[in-house]
Amino acid sequence: MTVIRDAGPLDGTALGEFVAGLDREFADYAELHRWSVEDPDGFWRAIRDHFGVDGLSDEVLATREMPGATWFPGSAINYASHLLRGDPGQSAVVAYSQTREKRELTFGELVDQVARCRAGLQRLGVGRDDRVVGFLPNVPEAVVAYLACASLGAVWAACAPEFGARSVIDRFAQVEPSVLLTIGGYVYGDKPIDKTADVATIRAGLPTLRHVVAVPYGSCEVPDATPWADLLGEAAELAFEPVPFDHPLTVLFSSGTTGLPKAIVHGHGGILLEHYKNHGLALDLRPGDRFCWFTTTAWTMWPILVSGLLCRAAIVLVDGNFLYPDLTGQWRIAADARLTHLGTSPAYLMACRKAGIEPRSVGDLSSLRLLGITGSPLPDDGFEWAAEQLGDGVLVNSMSGGTDVCSGFVAGNPWLPVYRGELAGPCLGVDVTVFDEAGREIVDEVGELVIRRPMPSMPVRFWNDPGDERYRESYFDEFPGVWRHGDWAVRTSRGSFVITGRSDATLNRGGVRLGTAEFYAVVEELPEVADSLVVHLEAGDGGPGELLLFVVVAGGGVLDDGLLGRIRSALKSELSPRHLPDVIEAVPAVPRTMTGKKLEKPVKQILRGRPVDEVASPGAVDDPAALTAFAARAAR
Repeated sequence: MTVIRDAGPLDGTALGEFVAGLDREFADYAELHRWSVEDPDGFWRAIRDHFGVDGLSDEVLATREMPGATWFPGSAINYASHLLRGDPGQSAVVAYSQTREKRELTFGELVDQVARCRAGLQRLGVGRDDRVVGFLPNVPEAVVAYLACASLGAVWAACAPEFGARSVIDRFAQVEPSVLLTIGGYVYGDKPIDKTADVATIRAGLPTLRHVVAVPYGSCEVPDATPWADLLGEAAELAFEPVPFDHPLTVLFSSGTTGLPKAIVHGHGGILLEHYKNHGLALDLRPGDRFCWFTTTAWTMWPILVSGLLCRAAIVLVDGNFLYPDLTGQWRIAADARLTHLGTSPAYLMACRKAGIEPRSVGDLSSLRLLGITGSPLPDDGFEWAAEQLGDGVLVNSMSGGTDVCSGFVAGNPWLPVYRGELAGPCLGVDVTVFDEAGREIVDEVGELVIRRPMPSMPVRFWNDPGDERYRESYFDEFPGVWRHGDWAVRTSRGSFVITGRSDATLNRGGVRLGTAEFYAVVEELPEVADSLVVHLEAGDGGPGELLLFVVVAGGGVLDDGLLGRIRSALKSELSPRHLPDVIEAVPAVPRTMTGKKLEKPVKQILRGRPVDEVASPGAVDDPAALTAFAARAAR
């Protein structure tokens, strides 16, 4: 397997500083990781002490069963207090927007705004355990409100403005909020979007609301609402409510393509420790760095981005169409903001590669040290392209985790090499491996990605889930006492990982499991193919079933015999004859969740005859009309 980047020396890295401060030596990362999972008490105490986490008890794990592990009993902490420790004059927030001019806040200004917002929320009656929700873009006001809620011991949840009213209500109504912060509209690319009608519907659909706060953004105003300026109108001293380790901090929502989205409750302590560990060690994020992840407030990457403040780095927010006016947009922002850490998606990198874009010719990227990649598997060629374009000084860090833990399971770090097409290794403190169907650990074979020991940021619970029934069913039904994440993966003999797709959408061709990511890496490399989706319809009689490949032809072209032949030839030569589809058809678009994941399972259910409205909520799909082509095929 091709090595993209050798493991670097630990000297001069945050991980190296951490290891040097331990009372033992480690020959390599594998030995360090083994200690981190076999001695959780020692490891997590070391994280606490290294980062100066206040208020944590000395007892680490009172109970270790999953679910139900009890972390740091008797603690009295607050997440927000740890994010606002930067030098008052140091840059804390840099915000790019297509709706208004660039804005910046120092740590001193951020502390002042959080204190004012906290006081304003208190005037509205918000206190510990109350829920505050934001229908907000990725802007400084969202960060301020989130941290103000955390300082009070209130609970925060957010939806991005591109969500439809029904999807927002499905999420927010579950937590019964007392306050809604919202905008009236925004600009996407060069197109103004009016959201006032959606806001009115959302207000009507949330009977527990006592107050609405209007954040000024764009030209559309929210009527009958407290202005943001009034909420922040009175100066105040910042204070922090001490709360237990597992006190709810934020609720993140699953994609909700079918039924109500899972309302996943994350606690102060779990997010604090996991993000200190990941940001401060694996990502090598340091004071004065500039950290950006292209995300919306609805994705788990948003609270991960905000936690960059833990390391006294500046977080760079971006709101709008990340691909407007062309594919160079993200690189131009990286250059202008002097980013040290850039987080993006495999789809974006592969689109840049396909278009022949050379990032270093777009702007000065000499400050960049890490390229973070998540959301879906990065194809092999994407690793090589990123490494070639950015050079040895940039760690290409493909990682995988999830909203469920608001953290990572497998990722790179300065002490691990980067292999072509592979995620470098397990994250510290995460006992991650791969099981076969019988629950046996396997190596160099495709199986279920599982976690065998508890992580601090495993959900506290699901909101409104009596007896934790839905929680247990989501993660622990398959292998009792072991977290099954729902990804197909390979753990290699080198200790690295390959994520091959979702296990509920995996293809089983003649008894051989095929990962959907393998198809996309080959098919979407063809210049004539803009996007693709593959499903396998199993036969009820035990036969081979039907393997169906759907493609979006680039530039509005047609799927002619020549392109069909090139697709089949590429799959056969680069993968295997087993990967040849029975049918290849053109579709206008591939349906995705609002966070960009392909809706493989819902499409499969539609093709089996289930109505669209039973398998996918329109508000949870980026383009609901994209599903109609599959419904039409099913009808035929």
